[in-house]
Amino acid sequence: MSTVVLEVQSLQDVCRKVARAAKSGKAERDARISFETPELLWGVLTAKRWELLKRLCGAGPISIREAARRVGRDVKAVHGDVTALLQAGVLRRAEDGRIEFPYDAVKVEFLLRAA
Repeated sequence: MSTVVLEVQSLQDVCRKVARAAKSGKAERDARISFETPELLWGVLTAKRWELLKRLCGAGPISIREAARRVGRDVKAVHGDVTALLQAGVLRRAEDGRIEFPYDAVKVEFLLRAA
């Protein structure tokens, strides 16, 4: 099963992880997409986009029209959500133009600490 981790990490922390992996030759087990702040994460991962991801998990490449049908929403609204998820790197566009969420599972990680 392939999993993507959506996480909140600073750019510095991400760069440190990449450098550590390059030095050790061992990559992370799961794919990771990092956001600088929780607000950026939740700005991209709205409730409607989360529902869209749930429907796309393990589905393979599909058209935006089919994605809209699966979530029971307007094609134009789903197109806007797909565009945001593509820009964030959460979705991919297949060679034939269809969209794809190439993972079977999503894990969201962030830590809230006292000020």
